[in-house]
Amino acid sequence: MADGATGGTTGSEATRSARPWPDAHTSPALVAEDWARSGVPLLTGHSDGPPLLPPGAAATFASWLSDHVAAAGGARLDGARLLAERAALGGRGRRGRLSVGGSCRLLPTRDGWAAVSDARPDDPLLWSALIGRDLDAGALPGQLADWLAAHDGADLDERVALLGLAGGAVRPRSRSDRACPLPGAPRAGAGLLVVDFSALWAGPLCAHLLGTAGARVVKVETPSRPDGARFGDPAFYDLLHAGHSSVVLDPADARGRTALHELVGRADVVVEASRPRALAGFGLDAEAEVARGCTWISITAYGRAAGRVGFGDDVAAARGLLGTDADGLPVFAGDAVADPLTGLLAAALALSEQPGGGGAVREVSMADVVTACLSVPGAGEARVVGYGGGWLVDTGGTAYPLSAPRPRRPAAAAPASGADTADVLRELGIRVP
Repeated sequence: MADGATGGTTGSEATRSARPWPDAHTSPALVAEDWARSGVPLLTGHSDGPPLLPPGAAATFASWLSDHVAAAGGARLDGARLLAERAALGGRGRRGRLSVGGSCRLLPTRDGWAAVSDARPDDPLLWSALIGRDLDAGALPGQLADWLAAHDGADLDERVALLGLAGGAVRPRSRSDRACPLPGAPRAGAGLLVVDFSALWAGPLCAHLLGTAGARVVKVETPSRPDGARFGDPAFYDLLHAGHSSVVLDPADARGRTALHELVGRADVVVEASRPRALAGFGLDAEAEVARGCTWISITAYGRAAGRVGFGDDVAAARGLLGTDADGLPVFAGDAVADPLTGLLAAALALSEQPGGGGAVREVSMADVVTACLSVPGAGEARVVGYGGGWLVDTGGTAYPLSAPRPRRPAAAAPASGADTADVLRELGIRVP
């Protein structure tokens, strides 16, 4: 069991597990209570201003999903608190229109606002291509802001899709044209073999939760594409990967490609967060694996057919999951909340009986998850108020104290990249010619 889990079920946990899937009839007071417990309001707003209550019901969705994972044998964790634990581990706070992690900004366009991410080494070069001029070192926000102020959000969306950039115009909150998938009846995670190709946060959180349910998790990286999270906060990486096996295989090499196919062919669950053509380029066929009974979890920013990339902050912002400051202007809501929300839903789907009783491709779009959370009315007229040196979420009838983000601690260090390759192949009986 992961650090921070409890062995029994308290009264409040039993109440949460009995909740229906959040919808338009969800109590605003319940949503307010979940937000207060999550720690997210303390990550929403300006650093020199008060915390703010985000719209929608993301903390309530997260609580429901973590209870589904627990029902399948996973650790009994509070999903609402998972939304803020990365920031808590890193000691980070709210920063207004700069994301908590520092790699995404909210900037005005000619007809609204946009969220633009600068997280990858080649992003400055790609943003230079987007605006048609070389960006000076360290001048990305200013020069890009000038371009955005002179262009509409639709122009930005067209160009980021073409160039593979993470960003987009902030849309009005509305229901998605695409339905958010719902988990089915819980199935036991014990004994499942999970092959995890994902990176960063959403996919690894999914795999981590499956591991707490008793699944064996094998993380797969290639020599040229290690998980970028390895170079971030080591405590957070360890939290999500402790107890997993690390395998490095090169699909460009015949032996590595054979081993990769054999490994996937033994998996009960595959977790990936790539555009479909990426794994197809390795010769992997999701539909063929599903036909033999595998559950294939496909995490994307905007859907497998869209081909767009995105990170938790820019996707959440583009779909309207933002706070509003005293001047009526947008600020980031929490720390990349689209990532943990998506990871929780992906884990719940993997730990569900699949339609028809066989395998399935379960597509989890971060944008759709955010939109589903915003489709619930939220906390109504509740607001954050100061009280006795602290903060409360005041619903007008009941007040809930704001909980500070509280991190879990990793149970052990994650294995080094590729440390378990030979052992995993041997234990699974995979013979490489």
